[in-house]
Amino acid sequence: MKNDLKVSFYLKKNEVDCEGKCPVMGLIKIGKTKASFSAKTKVHLSLWDINSGRALGKSKAATGLNQKLDNINVLIHARYKTLSKLKENIVAEQVKVAFQGIAIRQTTLMAYFKNYVDNYEKRVGKDRTLSTFKELKNAFKHVSDFLKTKYRMTDIPFTSLTSKFIEDYDYYLRIKLRLQSGTILGIVSRLRRMIKYAINEGILSNDPFYEYEPDYPKAGQKYLTLPDVEKIINMSFETGNLNLTKDIFLFSCFTGLAYTDVCKQREDNIVKAADNVLWIKTSRQKTGTPCHIPLLEIPAQIIEKYRGISTDGKLLPTVSNSFLNRHLKEIAKYCGINRHLTFHQSRHTYASTIALSHGVCIESVGSMLGHKDLRSTNIYAKTTNEKVEADMEVLEVKISNKYELIQIEPAS
Repeated sequence: MKNDLKVSFYLKKNEVDCEGKCPVMGLIKIGKTKASFSAKTKVHLSLWDINSGRALGKSKAATGLNQKLDNINVLIHARYKTLSKLKENIVAEQVKVAFQGIAIRQTTLMAYFKNYVDNYEKRVGKDRTLSTFKELKNAFKHVSDFLKTKYRMTDIPFTSLTSKFIEDYDYYLRIKLRLQSGTILGIVSRLRRMIKYAINEGILSNDPFYEYEPDYPKAGQKYLTLPDVEKIINMSFETGNLNLTKDIFLFSCFTGLAYTDVCKQREDNIVKAADNVLWIKTSRQKTGTPCHIPLLEIPAQIIEKYRGISTDGKLLPTVSNSFLNRHLKEIAKYCGINRHLTFHQSRHTYASTIALSHGVCIESVGSMLGHKDLRSTNIYAKTTNEKVEADMEVLEVKISNKYELIQIEPAS
């Protein structure tokens, strides 16, 4: 149609700076009407492709520029679509004004972040968890404290966010607060989410996180080895708190259930299949994903031990996660396990030591852990040296005497 919207980009070559860069301009065309605007960025002449109206190559500079231009293009089309619902015979200048009005409006980071946190809180207990909400509030507080400390401000426009702002924030968390890499990664990811939402809504046309490279923590061994698990199984304690902690921890080691999921298991979650095998049929508290877990001997014995003791038909007594982690430190000491033992390691132990190392395929492990994506399972399930050794022994038997190296006389 003659009134279709077209957006293109070109260089303002008569304004080349001392670095050989030219301003990138945009052009909106609707029918016979035109309106040009500045894309508020520059590019080297050598990187520009006139035909496509984009930067050439896959360098950071080129891909970053092209991403920004694509975002502008999407935003202009969105403004045009909105205007089309309100009026007829739209001209290019009207779309330009609508686009620039949205692009430069002073939507502020903390106001936007707070609105997101408030809306998230209303969904807690429905389709959002309290623990994630607390993490979100903590991330909000860190950004707020950073603004006050660094800039003496309580808020900042989205359009003022730059890569320097992100670098300064990382420095503040890492050097000023002395937080660990893993903690920083979680806190910064909440801010990054706000930025992505702002870009999707057209509030921002560029990503200040584009050049940010987070410092990923070194992955340590999170699972217990089989000898360590056996030490805990065979250890008996004089205090009831330690014995209770031991039993709940082992229950998770042999079911893979996370702390919140262990707490909610009831008698009616135990289901007998047609072959008389008992299963735990439940769903993840965190995601709502169903998971079906065969009930092994150890957790079955633990259930029987506490049958009738717990209230409300729950399988095990309910205690806090901090209670368990506090007593797990003592258990590690008694058992000679020279590691910082936490309850969540039981889930990793189930995936790696109990399931994967005994031949259960990773797809089944993921299903029992209640994962929707195997990438999540890969975080939990690590192949142990014992598993590799056993698999190689099987392979050696299978290929033994099947192949023979051709004997060739060595060159003289």
